[in-house]
This record gives sequence, C-alpha cells and structure tokens, in this order.
Amino acid sequence: MPDLRKDPITGRWVIIATDRARRPDDFTRESVVPKNGRLCPFCVGNESKTPPEVLAYRTGGASNHEGWHLRVVPNKFPALRVEGSLDRQGEGLYDRMNGIGAHEVIIESTNHKASPGALTEKEYEDTYFAFRDRMLDLKKDRRLRYILIFKNYGENAGATLEHPHSQLIALPVVPKRVIEEMDGAKRHFDYRERCIYCDIIQHESQSQQRVVLETDQFTVICPYASRFPFEVWIMPRRHASHFETIETSAVRNLAWVTRVLMRKMEKALESPPFNMILSTAPVQDAPYDHTHWHIQIIPKLTRVAGFEWGTGFYINPTPPEEAARFLREIGLP
Repeated sequence: MPDLRKDPITGRWVIIATDRARRPDDFTRESVVPKNGRLCPFCVGNESKTPPEVLAYRTGGASNHEGWHLRVVPNKFPALRVEGSLDRQGEGLYDRMNGIGAHEVIIESTNHKASPGALTEKEYEDTYFAFRDRMLDLKKDRRLRYILIFKNYGENAGATLEHPHSQLIALPVVPKRVIEEMDGAKRHFDYRERCIYCDIIQHESQSQQRVVLETDQFTVICPYASRFPFEVWIMPRRHASHFETIETSAVRNLAWVTRVLMRKMEKALESPPFNMILSTAPVQDAPYDHTHWHIQIIPKLTRVAGFEWGTGFYINPTPPEEAARFLREIGLP
C-alpha cells in the first residue's frame, strides 16, 4: 500500500509509492518506450496489456477489445490505490495515512505516433469529455478531495510512453500548492469582491499584450509573471471554479482552441516537450466565487536547478509579451 506522509515543516504531503519501489541501482535513465505500436500497451489490439478499462468511447466492439477511439484504464503501476481505508495516524510529531486514491491513464487516440498538434479536434473533444466524466464519477467517493489531470509529453517532460495519453490522480488531500493559489485568490476576492482570474482575463483582453488567441468562450495568454519561456494558460471567459461543470459547447470550443495552440507551439518551438496541468477546485467543495479553473501548458525549454529549488524563484529568459506575440503571429495552413 502506498504511504502519504506530511512534511511537518512545510505542510506538504509526499507519496511514498511502495508499489514503484526501487533500489539505488534501479535509478537508471529511462527512455520513451516503446517506439513502435506493436509493443505499446496503449495501441489497438493490445487491450489485454492494460488493466480493464473504466471508461471507453467506442464505435463498436466489446469492452477491453478493439473498436474504441478513447480508453481510460487504471495505471498499471499506480501512485495511489482505491482499495482500503485512509487509516490516519500520528507517529510522534509526524502525520501519515494510507495512499488511498485513484491513478488512471486517458488514452487519447488510436494513432500511436500522433503529436499533440496532429491530434484531431474530435480527439481533443473526446479527451475533455473523458476528463469531465471521470471527475464526476470519482467525486462520488467522499474520501477523494482533489483530482489532478496532467499530461507529460516528451522524455524531458517525464513521459515514458510515446502513445498520446494523459493521466489522472485523485488524492485524499488538497495539495499545498492548490491551497496557496486558492488562498491568494481569496485575498483578492475579499478585498475587491471580484475573481482574480476574471480580472486577469478582462485586463489581458483589453491590453492584448500577452494574448495568444481568443474566442467568445476562452482566452489564451502567456501569464504576466510567466515562470518558464512560452508558458501558456487557457482560461474560460465565463467564471467557473470546477472543470467538471463544463458545458458541451465549451468542451467543443476548448478542443478547437487546444488544437490551434498545439499546432502553433509545434511550429514555433519544433514540437517541444511540455507538461499540461488542469487547475481546478477541490471536488468535494461547493462552487467558489473567488477561484477559476484553467489549463497551464509549460514547455520544457529550460531546466529547474539549484536556484529555483532553493528560493522558489524562477528565471525566465523570454518575456511573456514576446512569447505571446510570437505565438500569435504564427500562421497555420
């Protein structure tokens, strides 16, 4: 059983993933594998190589067989497990609990070699519907308090499989970083009685300095205090704290926005590795007026090193205004 342990100094929780246990000589550099779909557990025809699916969108076929165009399966080597009880304990000054949660993989396409820019609008649409459907299902488990959905693309971003996929991890605690962001948004709301994210959208839409693209439902920006070169946020123009409340029309528009953005980034930055994070409110909480779901996309163009780890400061050599202008002006066929 994985272990959740709380740092008594910072209040940060750490997952001790015993199911992924390694000895010191096991920490060799991993490559993105496999390079061909014949061996890939996510490819059509290899359904038996994954745990049984928990969700699939199909054009035909039986569960766990061919005929799907999107599948969601439990991670074969999960960081957390859904079975068991939390069993919260104190060990002297330390706090721990069992690593209860869920760890799932969203297989976004049947095309093993599709890059993010090559995925179709329909594939993005299905992916976002799958995010919503899994969040709505998992939040029924009252033990689960926060659901993080993320994508690692490319070896330098932490991907170990080439096939297009995202991951979902449902946690029994709200991560410290999420709490800090929500507290900052709450301070702004208490002072101004407005959502900070709504204010950012309005300001950026008016100034246009850091806007990459806009629709009637979404604004895409390089944030003012970007931590990394070409960091991009996708923000819904209509206030909503929880992603799982997204409407069908917004999913379709978000799919179009994401595909356009991915194509721009591939053309501008030559298919960079990146991390994508869906930031949303804790699933057991009622809707908030002060916080606002959004998607962060962080290309891995620089390295986080000693200064960043030691201070929490980031050194970004590319002004967000320049990054936004560059992406905005990228023409697409």
